[in-house]
Amino acid sequence: MSLPLAATHPRLSVHLFFPIIVIVLTTCSSAFGQSDTQLDTTVVDDTVSIAAAPVTTLLVEDGKYDDGDSLRLFWVPSIDDQLIDSKVTGYRVYRLVNDGAAEPIVDLLPGVGNYTDKNVELDSSYVYYVATLTESGEYPSIHTESISPQREWINFRRGYLFIIMMIISAAIIFYVETAKRGKKLFVRKIAGLEAIDEAVGRATEMGRPVLFIPGISDMDDVQTLAALTILGRVSRTIADYDSKIFMPVSRSLVMTAARETIKTSYQAAGRPDAYNDDMVNYVTDEQFGYVAAVDGLMVREKPATVFLLGAFFAESLILAETGNSIGAIQIAGTARPAQLPFFIAACDFTLIGEELFAASAYLSGEPRMLGSLKGQDVGKAIAMITILLGVVAVTLSEAWGVGIMTDLHAWLVKVFSSS
Repeated sequence: MSLPLAATHPRLSVHLFFPIIVIVLTTCSSAFGQSDTQLDTTVVDDTVSIAAAPVTTLLVEDGKYDDGDSLRLFWVPSIDDQLIDSKVTGYRVYRLVNDGAAEPIVDLLPGVGNYTDKNVELDSSYVYYVATLTESGEYPSIHTESISPQREWINFRRGYLFIIMMIISAAIIFYVETAKRGKKLFVRKIAGLEAIDEAVGRATEMGRPVLFIPGISDMDDVQTLAALTILGRVSRTIADYDSKIFMPVSRSLVMTAARETIKTSYQAAGRPDAYNDDMVNYVTDEQFGYVAAVDGLMVREKPATVFLLGAFFAESLILAETGNSIGAIQIAGTARPAQLPFFIAACDFTLIGEELFAASAYLSGEPRMLGSLKGQDVGKAIAMITILLGVVAVTLSEAWGVGIMTDLHAWLVKVFSSS
């Protein structure tokens, strides 16, 4: 009698029995669990409003190289903002000051991913969040960490300007030290200065006085200081020639400083007894009242030489024309561009702009003033070279598309930009 196949092959019986058990258990599990689990066949209506995704990666940082008056926000716009039929209408930035209530500060257009808050204070802390706006409502983002603005003392983006400043400063120090060692620095001759001796000599020969008008500004104006420096040279020449000087002023401090300047010049000339405080007299602070008094003095005394040096305004032409009408030699100088045409038209010699300050340095011979003047010339040379390079770079870049000139122009804009 033959045995069953499973009996003769024990391993085969195990292989057949295991799949049968698995099938039975699976069937039972489905049968018993069918009454407890139902298939979810709910369909979402496409007219139901879906909430817009908020912005992500919201970051805030202190504004760089500022006075502690700005904070910058960055974020990734809502993913719904990138769809063709986007429901996003914009973004609203909220701010919490010192853990207070949230307040909206600005509404932005869709697609915007940054904002700079320039209405912040150094001693306050700020928290921000950005809400995505749709027609159905707002969907806020997470809040940023609390941050306080900080003031930066050095703007490293202006490093090139710092280098230029150091070059000019080094040039000033070099020329000042050179002048202190006794080396004569070259300063271009100015016709108005060369004519001082001639003008004072003419007044002496004619037996008529010299009139010196230092403008109508006070001692806080550098033009007045330059005029008083020239006054020292003029009054020294007058003392040597034994001539007379009249100096009406419109500021009391200028009167005091002018008296001391003339007194020092007379003492240096060895004639302190010839000095008189009445050489300088105060008239009035009122502009045209002062002009009327000076014009009257010109007509009565008829000075042979008139110096108009300092800060002048609307009265410049009135004074210059009156001096011209009496036949006086007039030497004028001011740093106000609007008044220069009147002086050039009515006066014999005119110190234009910075020539007024160069004259004070030249006449005084003071090493610090001469060194500063020469050092400023270095700065002017740098400015002229920069302007020339900029013009050439823009011309070649726009006309012929020279790549290196385009790069040079971009670099010059970056270095000298005020923003």
